[in-house]
Amino acid sequence: MKNFWLAAREIIEVVVIALVTVFIIRSFLVQPFLVNGASMEPNFEDGNYLLVDEISYRFAAPRRGEVVVFRYPNDRSVFFIKRLVGLPGERLVIRDGKIYIEGKELSEEYLGPTPHTEGKISVNLGKDEYFVLGDNRSYSFDSRNWGPIQREDIIGVARIRVFPFNAMNVFSYE
Repeated sequence: MKNFWLAAREIIEVVVIALVTVFIIRSFLVQPFLVNGASMEPNFEDGNYLLVDEISYRFAAPRRGEVVVFRYPNDRSVFFIKRLVGLPGERLVIRDGKIYIEGKELSEEYLGPTPHTEGKISVNLGKDEYFVLGDNRSYSFDSRNWGPIQREDIIGVARIRVFPFNAMNVFSYE
């Protein structure tokens, strides 16, 4: 009987350690995210399962071109995924289907050979504000509709596509 209790205690210890480890990883390092909708096509499609890196932005500022998950400014219980286009302190202008940052046209290789951004916008971003857009600009509800997002609302950067398995990918943003 003594051996049974020793074995049971070891099993309980392993389970508790595993649960604490999963809790720490899930809460502070990596969070799963399911893409919902067509706003990020063709780079991210409806039903893609991603792992979001939550720790990088504790040590470095978000960079232009990164795909981030953030809390929707008008309902913080809703999470969105979009690409960072405008950074704090910048002047961003959208006109004639193009994006200009500080007067210089933005090159967006990730959108393919002929990117087109609808709308006419001119915005000066504050010190903690970011301008985000979906990759599928014609079908994206983004900063063109509700304005910049705050730094505090950014959860993390999309790092790994886990599902579907045939599209598994690790993302690096250069």
